[in-house]
Amino acid sequence: MPDKKPSSTKIGPFELYAVESGRFRLDGGAMFGVVPKTLWSRHIDCDEKNRIPMAMRCLLIKSDNTGKIYLVDTGTGTKFDEKMNSIYAVDHDHSDLLRSLKQCGVAPGDITDIIFSHLHFDHCGGTTYYDEQGELRHRFPNAAYHVNERHLQNALNPNAREKASFLKDNIEPISQSGRLNTVGDNHTYEEGLHSLPADGHSVGQQLPVVEADGKTVVFTADLIPTHVHIPLPWVMGYDMQPIKTLQEKEAYLTRAARENWHLFLEHDAEKEVITVQDDNGKFSVKETMKLSQV
Repeated sequence: MPDKKPSSTKIGPFELYAVESGRFRLDGGAMFGVVPKTLWSRHIDCDEKNRIPMAMRCLLIKSDNTGKIYLVDTGTGTKFDEKMNSIYAVDHDHSDLLRSLKQCGVAPGDITDIIFSHLHFDHCGGTTYYDEQGELRHRFPNAAYHVNERHLQNALNPNAREKASFLKDNIEPISQSGRLNTVGDNHTYEEGLHSLPADGHSVGQQLPVVEADGKTVVFTADLIPTHVHIPLPWVMGYDMQPIKTLQEKEAYLTRAARENWHLFLEHDAEKEVITVQDDNGKFSVKETMKLSQV
């Protein structure tokens, strides 16, 4: 399947692009936690191994005010061996980070800043690659890396349950790059671009937010990976603190419905952006759209 031209929109001084970096699959049971398959399978298909289709949709942000070009997350990248590619059904024929960036008129050296929602392998793996000699190289030579300070400590000293998501060949090059900038909660990158904290999935996850011209676009990362995760109890088994996730979802979805946030979905294979509605604490999808329709 050939790459499609990335959808984009202009909000105030920011030009936003939905950048597809590939597809992969994760176990449906793990993705929906205590929600039984008889329920979640009504909304999303799975393969013979019980895996559901997942996007790795990054967000490219060009700022007229500062001239910076931000990239939010980088997908899995290409460092997996055949076994890992098979386990996760990684598909770069569907889309590839470099091809998608090229369609936006952006080369790797043009990226000035990479904002990581968090450092699980499907969010930061594309930051580095192995060259023909097997040497690990940085893909974006001029980019500063931005990670929440609490999350970096979590990634460098992971608990046994989360350790498999923090891969050494992803984390070490970022932490030792000399270009790493650790940020606090609710960090402001520039006027109109800031982050919101979300600790339930992984301590120190940050959700980038673009606000301008009366519009708000929120990169939901793994707080709300797909539109199927909008109902409050539909929380991933991967989350380190599921009750915290539930509380964060309720707080942010309440604001999203009230303030008409546009939620940019990183992992939804079908839906790019949604808005939500609140019916006395019961949340549901209100509208579905491409980024270009925001």
